[in-house]
Amino acid sequence: MIPQSRRMFLAGAAGSLFTAACDNGIRSRGAEMIDRRVANTLHYLFSSFPATQDLRDKSAGMLVMPLVTQAGLGIGGSYGRGALQVDGTTIDYYSATQASIGLQIGAQQYAHVLFFMTNESLYTFRTSPGWAAGADIEYAVKDRGGNLSAATTTSLSPVIAVIFGQAGLIGGASISGTKYTRIIP
Repeated sequence: MIPQSRRMFLAGAAGSLFTAACDNGIRSRGAEMIDRRVANTLHYLFSSFPATQDLRDKSAGMLVMPLVTQAGLGIGGSYGRGALQVDGTTIDYYSATQASIGLQIGAQQYAHVLFFMTNESLYTFRTSPGWAAGADIEYAVKDRGGNLSAATTTSLSPVIAVIFGQAGLIGGASISGTKYTRIIP
């Protein structure tokens, strides 16, 4: 009876160790923190720039990156985490990374939202192992009055990026070359 008890104990301990090692932080509070930041970011975006509500209503989904930190001194990079929402529900979490080389010095933080305007662009994003932002993205920018231009909200572009909330000492923010990868927070 004792040898079987030891085997059961060892099997249970090994199973517990395997489960703990493979849970990828599912029990962590990372998802809660990202969800809270996403909700706050969307509230700020829609209240500060009401024209973006039209983008939300027309889009197949949106990737919300509430906080991206960028820094550089000759060689630079950026990193942030966010959530992909479809019909107002979070369905996946993503990280955004970018590397750059060139004349740059400083640091900044900003938020951005990618509006996937077609089901095809959303499908391509979700099924790629690591999607990189490229030339097929149209940027929505503020005009002098602080509103988004009407041309960007009626665009036929498959993906529209809205960058906002910039704070820091690097001039301009761009997501060109940013790689998005699905994560488990």
